[in-house]
Parts: sequence; C-alpha cells; structure tokens
Amino acid sequence: MLNKFAEKLEELMIENNLSQNQLSKETGISQPQIARWLGKKTTPNIDSVIILSRFFKCTCDYLLGIEN
Repeated sequence: MLNKFAEKLEELMIENNLSQNQLSKETGISQPQIARWLGKKTTPNIDSVIILSRFFKCTCDYLLGIEN
C-alpha cells in the first residue's frame, strides 16, 4: 500500500501541477509529511487520506491503490 499511495499522490500532483509546498498550503497537511509519504517512509492516517481525496476529487480507494 505504501508504494501505491506514493505513486498515486505523485501522479495527482503532476497532473495538477502542484509542488509539495503548494499541496501543503492547499490542504493544511505539512510539507515534511507530504515528503515522507512521497519518499515511502510513512503511511498517511485516514484523516489525511480523506483530505487528499476531497482535494483531488477522487476516492480514498484510488489514492490507496485499491482501484485503478
């Protein structure tokens, strides 16, 4: 799951032309936390997954790599 989440988050950031700092400002999630996720060092908590799914208008399943 960790690898899939990082891949999906990176894809969505690229599609939306967002840097880690921009995503942090838009969502209220700290930039260091986003960097840890992208670096596959930690997994997000459910609150963060929900925030990101709402921001990117996708399902939590998609973000977690459960659906394509």
